[in-house]
Parts: sequence; structure tokens; C-alpha cells
Amino acid sequence: MLKTLLARLRLSTPRPAIDDTLWHEVVSALPFLARRSSADLDKLRELATDFLASKHFSTAHDLPLTDAMCVSVAAQACLPILHLPSALYRGWTGIVLYPGEFLIRKTVQDEAGVVHDVEQEASGEAWEGGPVVLSWQDVQASDVLAYNVVIHEFVHKIDMEGGEADGVPPMLRRLHGDLTPEVWCDVFDPAYEEFCHHVANVPDARWDAFASTSLLDPYATEHESEFFAVCAEAFFVAPEAFRDEYPALYTLFSRYFLQDPAAAPGSQDQAHPGTPQPPAATP
Repeated sequence: MLKTLLARLRLSTPRPAIDDTLWHEVVSALPFLARRSSADLDKLRELATDFLASKHFSTAHDLPLTDAMCVSVAAQACLPILHLPSALYRGWTGIVLYPGEFLIRKTVQDEAGVVHDVEQEASGEAWEGGPVVLSWQDVQASDVLAYNVVIHEFVHKIDMEGGEADGVPPMLRRLHGDLTPEVWCDVFDPAYEEFCHHVANVPDARWDAFASTSLLDPYATEHESEFFAVCAEAFFVAPEAFRDEYPALYTLFSRYFLQDPAAAPGSQDQAHPGTPQPPAATP
């Protein structure tokens, strides 16, 4: 009975509202959000408000924490769950912002099977059951095509909902219908293998040019989970380019996230919430 009472009290507690001016400044600074329909932005604002009430932000190396920083991260983090359950972000609360890239320690196994402890710089990291760590400098890099560290790390969180990240996000029959893990893998796995093959066959002399112009970061070849996160960045941040270059993946991601971000701005205002318009035809 006490638990029920406490739950009711929490539900009746007003959530701190996001200031109108601050919200518009955050949206205007992120072109992939600014082009969204008013209906999408209204829902995104509600989700971001709930997100801010349920997560704890902190910083490292004396980085000052501002409301604008928190709202920016919240808005970008909630975009993938615009039409998915917010429970996909349950079970953890921490978000840590570093001024720039930070060092992470990993264990890697070489071709001979020897395990090494290594340190490497990272712009973001999502811990299973733990916090999301982000480089604030990279969070602000909204002018880089198909790059978004917030979306990347929070898509990892979605991937981790069912356990270790494997590139196959959790699917709900009531939302996804006949999009099953098997159907997902029928499209996703060949696309991953093809991308890995393509990257592996780029000549050394052309590598720098390829890496600087590729829509998908070659880092996506590291693992299926990284391919999923990198593709999600492109899907949300550069949707037209992603649709044109990877039409099968675009359709797959549209079915999963229940969104069609390449649609003309405002075209989904009259759509039923959670039901994206069919992706545009690919030439």
C-alpha cells in the first residue's frame, strides 16, 4: 500500500518544464531536429522533459554544467524513442559529460589469441546497466555529416536492453508486427558483411579520401552493434543520404524506429502518432 501511495505522489509531482526560449535555441542549433514537424517536436519535448526528471547529469574535469547542455543531450537522446517505449532507457540514471575525448580501458584479443589491455580515446561510451559517458565537444559537432555521438550511444542503450549489444534491437510485437529478429537479420547481416567487405578492400592510397567521404564511419566494421549505432546516426542525422545510399537499411530502420525522417518537413503532422509515412521511392 505504501508503494502505491508513493507511486501516486510521484505521478502527481509536476515535472520541471523546459523553458520555451531554451527549447527553441536547442532545436535551432540541431538542423536534423529543426526540420522535424511540429507534432514530432511537441512529443520530443515531452519525452525530453521526462528524461531530464529521471536521469542524473554530472561532469568531469570541472566542466560547468548548464541547463542548455542537459536539454540538448535529452532532446537528441529521445529522438530514437520518439515512437518507442521510454522504458528502453530504464534501469540506469547517470550521464557524464567530459569537456572532450576521454580515455577508456579495454581488453582486446589479437589474431594469435593473446589478450591485451589497451587504452584508447573515445568520444562516447555506453555501459551495460551503467551510465552514458559523452564528450561535450563531440555532442556539439552537429555540422559533421551523419555524425552524432548522443544518438550513437543511446542506440547502444536500446541494443543493450535485451543484454549484451549485438546489433539486434528489442522488438515488440504490438509495435513492430511481423518485424522479428529473423526478419531484421535477413536485411541487416548482409548489409553489414557487404560494408565490411567494401571497407576491407579500400586501397591504402585511397583510404584517407574514403574515410573522409564515406557516409558511414568505417568504425562500423568493428562489430554488428557498432554498425547498428553508426547506421542509426545516419538515419536520424542525414536521412536523405542514408535512404539514397542504403535503401534497404533505411526501410528497415524506418520500420523499427517507426519514423520516416527523410520525409519532407511537416508531412507527418497529420499522421497517426507512431505510424510513419512510407519511405519515399528510391530511383
